[in-house]
Amino acid sequence: MTEPKTEWYIIVNPRAGSGKTMSLWVPAEQKLEKLGVPFVTAMTDHKRHATVLAHEASAAGYRRIIAVGGDGSLHETLQGITAYCDESGTPTEEFTLGVFPIGSGNDWIKSLDVPNDMGKVIDLILDNSFGKMDIVKVRGGGDKVCYMANVGGTGFDSHVCHRVNFQKEGGKRGKMIYLNALRYTITHIAPISLRITADSKVVFEGHCYSVALGNGRFSGSGMKQVPLAEINDGILDYMIVPKTSVYTIVKQIPRLFNGTVNESPAVISGRCKDLLIEPLNEASEDIFELDGEIEGKLPMHIQIDGRTINVIKG
Repeated sequence: MTEPKTEWYIIVNPRAGSGKTMSLWVPAEQKLEKLGVPFVTAMTDHKRHATVLAHEASAAGYRRIIAVGGDGSLHETLQGITAYCDESGTPTEEFTLGVFPIGSGNDWIKSLDVPNDMGKVIDLILDNSFGKMDIVKVRGGGDKVCYMANVGGTGFDSHVCHRVNFQKEGGKRGKMIYLNALRYTITHIAPISLRITADSKVVFEGHCYSVALGNGRFSGSGMKQVPLAEINDGILDYMIVPKTSVYTIVKQIPRLFNGTVNESPAVISGRCKDLLIEPLNEASEDIFELDGEIEGKLPMHIQIDGRTINVIKG
């Protein structure tokens, strides 16, 4: 059995934050060294590489792992840790996960009150400021298993993420790309036909535009699709947008930012531990996203599986 290591294993994504990673990471690295915080670093060189590195680090005995990047880097890192735990039987509770934020969204840290500042994250580490996060297991079409740290969904939700990622790959950055992607998607996407079952009870069946599900509450650079979500309460929050007029949907956009969308009569909100989203026809086998990354196609089965992982928190 590999002896657990005490160093922090830091996975650096040099492409995060419009390429500004190194200008921000180097001073943080120097601060860690000056303060005597033990750590090792590894650089990603392609998409999903953080998952491989986190898996290898876990197998080598590292139990404290930090992603330097955004929500995508965090998501990939979580996949590597959970994959190792599933394969080895190692409890996720042995691990501590964190982010030195650089990406354009940085939504996961908002639910944990973590400052968008590397130096202040180092202060949290020195203060042993840690909490718990629920593990959310997702099984998609083809029985693919992955995990969600923050927010996911299908319909509007996944197509907005797909468009945002496409724009990022084209070099665009900034908070407006999320809002612009939302506006574009509202006017270009058709409803899908779904059956949604929460804790064995059908809560919706019919045509809808979007389903969002949340462990954390923030997405899209500050939007709150699931404003009541708590990252450590053992509950999954969901929000469904049934088919309605484009005008009605556009009217709800301010609610996404002020945290009242769950109060709108145009949506269906709820909480559960187990959520099943099933397409009712082949045309409705839509893509779904987790933490802003497209991970597969419907159906998807989302579960709060009872495990937790330690996280850096404010």
